[in-house]
Amino acid sequence: MKMLKRNSFYIMVIKALPFYLFIFFLFSCGSDGRIFRLQGRLRNLNQGEFLIYSPDGGFVGVDTIKVRDGRFSYEKEVRNEATFVILFPNYSEQVVFAEPGEEVEIKGDATHLKEMTIKGTDDNDELTKLRQRINRLTPPEIPPVIVEYIEEHPQSLVSKYLMDKYFILAEQPDYQQAYRLVSLMLKEDPDNGKLRKQRQLLEGLRKTQLQGTLPDFSVTDTKGAKVTRAQLKGKVNVISTWASWNYRSTDIQRRLQKLHKKHPDLFLLSICLDGDNKECQRRIDRDSLNWSVVFDGKMFDTPLVTQLGMLTIPSMIVTDAQGRIIKRNLSPEEVEREIEKLLK
Repeated sequence: MKMLKRNSFYIMVIKALPFYLFIFFLFSCGSDGRIFRLQGRLRNLNQGEFLIYSPDGGFVGVDTIKVRDGRFSYEKEVRNEATFVILFPNYSEQVVFAEPGEEVEIKGDATHLKEMTIKGTDDNDELTKLRQRINRLTPPEIPPVIVEYIEEHPQSLVSKYLMDKYFILAEQPDYQQAYRLVSLMLKEDPDNGKLRKQRQLLEGLRKTQLQGTLPDFSVTDTKGAKVTRAQLKGKVNVISTWASWNYRSTDIQRRLQKLHKKHPDLFLLSICLDGDNKECQRRIDRDSLNWSVVFDGKMFDTPLVTQLGMLTIPSMIVTDAQGRIIKRNLSPEEVEREIEKLLK
């Protein structure tokens, strides 16, 4: 009888084992399997800090990475593949592709940031190789190389980044080429909602190429005032997007605020892409944005964003008094210099 009971007990334990193993796995791993780790070392930089943010929603806000004795490390929980951007003290940027449970290592020299290596995942390895190749090319030679890479790797996260950087966010963007490349990427990944939305927005961007005319629009700002295309009668008019979680976009707003103090006739219209009205209003008050700001909580689904094809954050359209588009997507470093030139 004792032997029978003992055997019954063992059978019960064996049957229950998979469940207990599952519970052990669940509680021992927790969210660790979603942690992305970044570590690195930069020569000629003992102490300092970098900022890091995600332009595609990998996380909200801006984090700080501390550097000690040239070394740094950073961890973030991510649920899906995401793009992280590191902002260095000299305002140069470097993209890092984050994946749940993966680790990436950065090595380089702080005095030659373009030559740094970022390795640990296929996407980061691929971009490092491509960047090293591009560093040896002249500017006119770069676009064909980028097109060739995207055509050969239409499903890669690297391709999405390259298309934004070289064909959408460029000073003279090529939206026709971007539309063609997005269509190619969608052919390989037809269920990708982000790509479908991007192609839809590129339809608008193709109509707002440089030298094109800004379309008519009518919106209501955060103070309840109506703003229309007809009001853009300044010598220079700037429409820009920003969000409290995107450092570059808020940096541009501060620079525009500085220009506006110096040139009150500069017409500014900002579109806040925050999802929370309180965050939007807090930033407006903190940075003293005393011009019209459009906010509806719909983020990239804001109708004016779609209408103007302002696909990325930050994005910018600069027009003359006739509504002719003369600049697009100036970087924070270019804003004051280029707009000052136009105002002369």
